[in-house]
Amino acid sequence: MCGIVAFVGTRPASPVLVEGLRKLEYRGYDSAGVAVHAGGDLAIVRAVGKLSNLDAALAKAPLAGTVGIGHTRWATHGRPSEANAHPHVSGPVAVVHNGIIENHVALRHELEASGVVFASDTDTEIVAHLVSRALAAGAGSLEAAVTAALGRVTGAYAIAVLSKTEPDVIVLAKDQSPLVLGIGEGELIAASDIPAILSTTRDVVFLQDGEMAILRRTGATFEAKLRTVSGEPVTRAPKRIDWSPAQAEKGGFKHFMLKEIHEQPRAIEDTLRGRIDLTAGDVVSQELGLEDAIATSIDRVYFVACGTSAHAAMAGRYWVEALARVPATVEIGSEVRYREPVFTPRDLVIAVSQSGETSDTLAAVKAARAGGARVLAIANVLDSAIPRASDGAFYTHAGPEIGVASTKCFTTQLAAMLMFAVWLGRRRGSLSVERAKSVLEALTHVPSLMREALEDDASIRLLAKRHLKARDMLFLGRGIGFPIALEGALKVKEISYVHAEGYAAGEMKHGPIALIDDAMPVVVVCPRDGHFEKTASNLAEVRAREGQIIAVGTKGDEELANLVAKHEGDLVTVPPSAPEVVHLLTVLPLQLLSYHMADLKGTDVDQPRNLAKTVTVE
Repeated sequence: MCGIVAFVGTRPASPVLVEGLRKLEYRGYDSAGVAVHAGGDLAIVRAVGKLSNLDAALAKAPLAGTVGIGHTRWATHGRPSEANAHPHVSGPVAVVHNGIIENHVALRHELEASGVVFASDTDTEIVAHLVSRALAAGAGSLEAAVTAALGRVTGAYAIAVLSKTEPDVIVLAKDQSPLVLGIGEGELIAASDIPAILSTTRDVVFLQDGEMAILRRTGATFEAKLRTVSGEPVTRAPKRIDWSPAQAEKGGFKHFMLKEIHEQPRAIEDTLRGRIDLTAGDVVSQELGLEDAIATSIDRVYFVACGTSAHAAMAGRYWVEALARVPATVEIGSEVRYREPVFTPRDLVIAVSQSGETSDTLAAVKAARAGGARVLAIANVLDSAIPRASDGAFYTHAGPEIGVASTKCFTTQLAAMLMFAVWLGRRRGSLSVERAKSVLEALTHVPSLMREALEDDASIRLLAKRHLKARDMLFLGRGIGFPIALEGALKVKEISYVHAEGYAAGEMKHGPIALIDDAMPVVVVCPRDGHFEKTASNLAEVRAREGQIIAVGTKGDEELANLVAKHEGDLVTVPPSAPEVVHLLTVLPLQLLSYHMADLKGTDVDQPRNLAKTVTVE
């Protein structure tokens, strides 16, 4: 999400910056801008929309400087607009930033109280004001001013900072957001990803969390000094990158879908960041977008969604009922609009959409508002149609998802809905502080557990190869494992073009069992949770009919391992975790299984036939 490019050289910076930003377009963006040192001042050009708009603006007002920074913005705080586009300026300082400043609300109030007037709705502008004030207070150098500013902020950031007081210097810093430095011949370039620098150099230094880089030109000499934010010097030799530009855009992954599967730990971290208060055992209300009073004024939670988002909503229903003790239902958006649903002012409708533009879900939102219901949107794209039509919005911050088959947007939706259920339960008094702390703490461990689970990628590819000739597949699960089974089946259908069905495991005997034979792979979602014994019995029933078992279970579960081995099946495991969050892990092997089946078949993984990323038609 977002892209940064910074350049110090002898040739004009503006074309280098724009070309670098163009190499980062795959990350997604809604506005762009550059700042260049020119004639002792900073020249800023920004534009909403595609880079072609920025090109047109630069054609009207060319920038001749050789030191500059550029940015493509994926909106998080503040709608897409020229005022909210980066770079942001305060006094002599210009800043571009990727990430989220967690304490932006408190810092904004503090700065406004001291007389600062904000020109945007962004959290990034806070950084510009902090650096500018540090310079005014006698910091002595841009490097010292940026260090002082970073001491005030918490959150995730990659930043590049210019100041007219030091026209040949750029200061970079990062924490939990990527930044890579390129060492060229007589020039230095930095960016948030490798593709932006490959046309300049292939010798790179990857900045680590908590590090800064000071890029400086002194006459004909170019220097990149590395240090930690706390002041310790850092020495790190450049690495040679041999990727092609196409490989680099995908981070070395073969497809965007595989890259996005492996991005899920980071995506979950971004979804959680700044929203959980473990000390209080609560979810921060202002991040949710709803007033606390709504929690006690509703009689029902009504989820509306389509496709993958509907599967996430089904999990949300389980959590809302279990943790908040509020009746909940899930409706398919395309069905809501063509019947006569009953919405009342005592309903809270939760509209779930990756793009925020799904037409069927949007129509259901309008029907809900007409009936007097309150509406909360859970979406990934800021200021999209569904959030605009809703009373509140809970953004997942998954970042751009290029692959049509959703992966990281699904798991971040799960995380968002679990947080919502905790928020609702705490305000209704149905969820104790201790239980809430336990659930939220388990949720904070999910990213690291995901990283561990994704290490089984190679073994899942072998599993996919063994079942590559399957023409039909059955996915079974209980509890939240049921929507996970539905999602696993959908992924296989979407990109592998294999007929697959997901069922509640208890429903197998009510029909689907008739389909099972020795040619039918049956995927059973069977982690160690409250449904284990019943689901394990279903697994045995599958094998008794000669079905080919693929079980997804908990690592170290010897009972399941023995049962699967006895029936000559395949076992994939995920790390042990709390039952409330285990299915954020069990979905990962299913995503990888569908991906590898599709890749081995040679289908178009990222752009499967007949499908679109955003469904805006009936």
